[in-house]
Amino acid sequence: MAKIEPAPIDWAARSARLAGEFGVGAADHDANDSFVFETYQKLKDEGFFKALVPVEFGGGGATVTEVCQAIRRLGAGCGSTALAFSMHSHLVAVAAWRWRNQKAPTEGLLKRVVAEDLILVSSGGSDWLKSAGTAVKSEGGFLVNARKIFSSGSPAGDLLVTSAVYDDLDAGPTVLHFAVSLKAPGVTILDTWHALGMRGTGSHEVLLKDVFVPEASISGRRPQGKWHMLFHIISMIAFPLIYSAYVGVADGARAKALEIARKKPDDGNLAYLLGEMENAAAATAMAFDHMVQCAETGTPGPEMTSRVMIGRTLVGKAAIETVERAMEVVGGAAFYRDLGLERAFRDVQGARFHPLQEMPQLRYTGRVTLGLDIDG
Repeated sequence: MAKIEPAPIDWAARSARLAGEFGVGAADHDANDSFVFETYQKLKDEGFFKALVPVEFGGGGATVTEVCQAIRRLGAGCGSTALAFSMHSHLVAVAAWRWRNQKAPTEGLLKRVVAEDLILVSSGGSDWLKSAGTAVKSEGGFLVNARKIFSSGSPAGDLLVTSAVYDDLDAGPTVLHFAVSLKAPGVTILDTWHALGMRGTGSHEVLLKDVFVPEASISGRRPQGKWHMLFHIISMIAFPLIYSAYVGVADGARAKALEIARKKPDDGNLAYLLGEMENAAAATAMAFDHMVQCAETGTPGPEMTSRVMIGRTLVGKAAIETVERAMEVVGGAAFYRDLGLERAFRDVQGARFHPLQEMPQLRYTGRVTLGLDIDG
């Protein structure tokens, strides 16, 4: 008997439906600095946290493109939900890519995401190449002490995917990569996420105090502060997913501005303001599409990282400009919280702060273009 393949999941339709529901409570989470527990639960119920796991392991088999577009739609309803979810998504996407393309031993993690319905939390944005915290050799493993900032989704998370620095006597400062349960002894989520925007992401600091990490749990080692192939893979795949949330915020602001503009009398300037907003929105979409294409078809390496990081800068700036122009289209009413544009303006500012920020990106791209050492 022929094997019956499961019907493909329409992630676009699911995310579009949920985006409308998520928009209802977004203002309350923003006002209260509260985590988006109920939207996370809905995403879990709809299988989104398993979406990027290959079907071979019981996952949804979604492509990076499909999940980028889903996050974009969710971002139009609730930027915080979209951004927090993107952090889980990029960890799964990178693990799946490495399994497919490098035969890396990530199968165990991918299977656990499905079997245990796990939510992953990343500290990568705050750690980046240098990492943070210390790992001291102990019997059978390491004792880790660290304070991990920007741990989005931590209130609902199961595993913190993180790193720390081990002072190796032979190799020098070495970054150890590992995952640790957010419920493990010595792990504490600190109530520190009181921020300008994206307030519902629960991007609290996670304190690791003498947390034991077994030797067998170390998934990777690399020299501290140096570019490593793992980070070229992360750059290629993670940032299109992360910036999908900001594109969604810009989409939501544009839609609100258009809704209001169609009811306003033309004072002679309205069309110009709308034209500026549309240019910014088009620039956002074009740069974003390029990033997604890189994630789907690219080969990781210094040049691909440069291309994706150029996209990250262009998308961030254009998304911010789109929201600013949307507020100008609406006028003074945009200053009021009830409309939601004020929240979109604050949420989209987060696009400035993920690595590589604009100045480091310009330097990195310039050095790649000149053929210089990217670690120089």
